[in-house]
Amino acid sequence: MRLILMISLVIILCFTALYASADTWKMLHSFETQKDIDSAVGHFATIQSTDKGVTNGQKALQVNFETKQWPNVFFAMNPAQDWSGYGGLALDITNPGKEPVTFNIRIDDDAKANGVTHCVQATGKIGAEETKSFICTFSENPMGYGMRGLPSADPSCIEMSVGSGYVLNTKHIVAYQVFLDHPTKPVSLIIDNIRLSPPVNLDGIVDRFGQYAKGEWHGKLLNESEFKTRLQEENRDIAEHPAMPGRDIYGGWEKGPQLKATGFFHTTKYNGKWWLVDPSGHLFFSMGIDCVNYSNDTMITGRENMFTWLPKEGDPLAQFYGYNSSVLYGPVKQGKTYNFFEANLYRKYGPDFQNIWKKREITRLISWGFNTIGNWSDQSYYRNERIPYVATGGIGGDHRRISSGSDYWGKMHDPFDPQFAIDVRNSLDPLIQKVKNDPWCIGYFIDNELSWGGGVDDAGRYGLAYGALKEDGSSPAKQAFINELKTKYGDIAALNKAWGTSFVNWDAMEPSWQPADHLNQAMTKDFGAFVYSLALKYFTIIHDELHRLDPNHLYLGCRFAWKTPEAMEAAAKVCDVVSFNIYAPRLNSKAWAFTAAFNKPCIIGEFHFGSLDRGMFSPGLVYTPNQKARAAIYIDYLHSVIDNPSFVGCHWFQLVDEPLTGRSFDGENYNIGFLNVTDTPYAEMVSAAREVLSDAYQRRLK
Repeated sequence: MRLILMISLVIILCFTALYASADTWKMLHSFETQKDIDSAVGHFATIQSTDKGVTNGQKALQVNFETKQWPNVFFAMNPAQDWSGYGGLALDITNPGKEPVTFNIRIDDDAKANGVTHCVQATGKIGAEETKSFICTFSENPMGYGMRGLPSADPSCIEMSVGSGYVLNTKHIVAYQVFLDHPTKPVSLIIDNIRLSPPVNLDGIVDRFGQYAKGEWHGKLLNESEFKTRLQEENRDIAEHPAMPGRDIYGGWEKGPQLKATGFFHTTKYNGKWWLVDPSGHLFFSMGIDCVNYSNDTMITGRENMFTWLPKEGDPLAQFYGYNSSVLYGPVKQGKTYNFFEANLYRKYGPDFQNIWKKREITRLISWGFNTIGNWSDQSYYRNERIPYVATGGIGGDHRRISSGSDYWGKMHDPFDPQFAIDVRNSLDPLIQKVKNDPWCIGYFIDNELSWGGGVDDAGRYGLAYGALKEDGSSPAKQAFINELKTKYGDIAALNKAWGTSFVNWDAMEPSWQPADHLNQAMTKDFGAFVYSLALKYFTIIHDELHRLDPNHLYLGCRFAWKTPEAMEAAAKVCDVVSFNIYAPRLNSKAWAFTAAFNKPCIIGEFHFGSLDRGMFSPGLVYTPNQKARAAIYIDYLHSVIDNPSFVGCHWFQLVDEPLTGRSFDGENYNIGFLNVTDTPYAEMVSAAREVLSDAYQRRLK
C-alpha cells in the first residue's frame, strides 16, 4: 500500500512512565535543580519551574509557547555527546490545556542542522489535560530489521512511527529541542524527566500466535482454547446483528428512490450528488474493506531469533511456511516466510479453514454493515453472489517505463511504447473472463499508486516530462514528446526562443537532457501538455480494452496516491470513476473541492488509522492514541466522505492487521485491521462501522 517512507523514525507513546534500572536509562534533565532549569533556552517561548505535572521528583519545566513559526525550548550540548549506546530520547509531557496539542522533537548531530539535514524530527500528539511519556527512537532504522516500526525498550509503551530521510550520527549529538509548528494560539506544556532509553532487544518478541510476546493488553490470546470461546462469542454477536435493514440483496438502498435497473452497476448524479446505482436500480454507496484474504506472511530468514516458536517439519502447522523471492524493501531480498494468521485459522477452524473462513468473512462483512469486498481481495470472492466486489488488475509485461522522480513502487508505464497495448491486453483479458457478465462485480481497479509525480515544484508536477527528456532517443515517450513539440513549433529556432535553449536541431534533443528545476512559462505549458497526453493515452488504452470485452462493468481508475492536475484531468475524461487512496484524518471538503470539476464520481480505494494499545509496533499512516479513538476517527472519516457530493464510496485498508514483524514484501507492520492476527475482531471498530454505516444512505440524501 501506500505513501510510506523507506526510512522510518519511531516515536513511542507511553501510557505510563515506567523506568528501567539506572544502568540502562540515563537521566539528562529532571528539572529538580536550577542548573537543569537554566539549561533550557526558550526561543519565542518562556520557561519556568513548576510543581504541576510532575511525573518523578518534585519539579518540572513549564514551557509557554508563543504564536510564532517555530517556538521551541532548546537544549545545547557543549561539548557534543555520544548517544550511540542508547535507543532513544524519552520525556514526559503534560498538557494542562483544554485542547489536544501536536508537538515535535528535533535532535541535531551538527551545528549546521537546518530541520532537514543533520537532524531527525518526530511528531507527537497529547490530549487535553493528559500526561504521557514519549520516546523518539534514533538508534535503529526499523527497516534494517524488515519492519516499519520496532517495539519499545519499555514494553509498557506504545509506538508511533513517522518518516525521516536522515540517519542520525548518534556519536555526535549537539542539541535537541521540543517545538511547535506555527501554533495559532499560545500553548503551554509541562516537560519532565528527559532521559535516554536503552536500545531495543528483538530476541523472542513473537509468540506462537504471532503476537508480541513481551507485552500484555486487553484481548491478548493466551492459549489455544480461547479460539473456541471467542468463536462462540462472535457467533452470538453476528446472530444479533444480521444484515442492515432497508438494504436490497446488493447492499443498495432498497427503501430509497427507484432508478433505472440495468442489471449492472452504473453511475448517476441524483439531487446534486454522485451515486453508484446497483443492478436493481437502487442508490448504492460503496462501503468496503480491502485485502479480504489470509495472505499475511512475514520473513523468517535471518530473523529466527525474533520468534519464540516456529513449527518443526512434519507439524501440521508447518504447511504455512512459504518463500518470497521478490522482496521490495528490507535487508533480506529472498527467504523463508511464515503465515501466523493462516496458522491461527487452522487452529480455530480446522483443516477446512479456507472454505469455512471464506464464507464466514462474507457473513462478517454483511453483519458489520459493509456492502463491498475491496481491492487486493482473494479472487475466490468473485461471483460469490452474496456481496458486491471490485476486480483487481495490474499491467505487467516488458514495455518501456519512465521515471517521474516519485518511483516508490516502480517507474511509470510508457503508454507510447506499442508493447504497452499488447501487455494491457495480456494482463486484463484473463481477469475480464473471471468477472464478465457478473452483476455482483462493480468494476475494475487497474494498477495502484502509480508514479505520476507530484509536489509543488516543477520537477515534481511535471516529473514525467522531465523523465522522458532524461531518456535517450530510443524512448517512445521521448519521441512522443519531441513530436508534440515539432507539431507546435515547427522548427527548432522557435522552440529555442520559447524555451531559452540552444539546440542546433531536433536531433540534438535525442540524447539524455535534464532541464532546470524551474521552468519558464512556455516550458511549463509544454511540459503540462505532455503529461496530460501521456496520461490520456494510458487511461484510454486500458479503458478501450476493458470495454471492448466487458462493456457492462465500470472502469474505476488507478487509485491515485501521487497525482498531478494533468493526470487527474485525463482520468476524469476517460474513467467511469476516478479513484484515490487518501490517508488523512478525514476527507477535507475544501482540499478536495476540485473534484467537482471532473463531472465524474470519485471513490476512495484506501484509507486507515492505527493505534498501538494492542501489542502492535506501528500505527500505519494515520496515528490514533487507542482503539476507542481509532473507532471515533473512523466514524468521522466516513461522515466526511458520505457528505461529499463527488464521492461514491470508500474502502478501508485492510481487513487484518499486518504481521507483527512486517509483511515479507516491504516490512509494513501496521495495526490497521478490523481483525487481529488471531482472527479476533476489534470490537470498537465493528461497533463504529455498524453505527456509521447503518444510516449512510439517509445521511447522504439529506
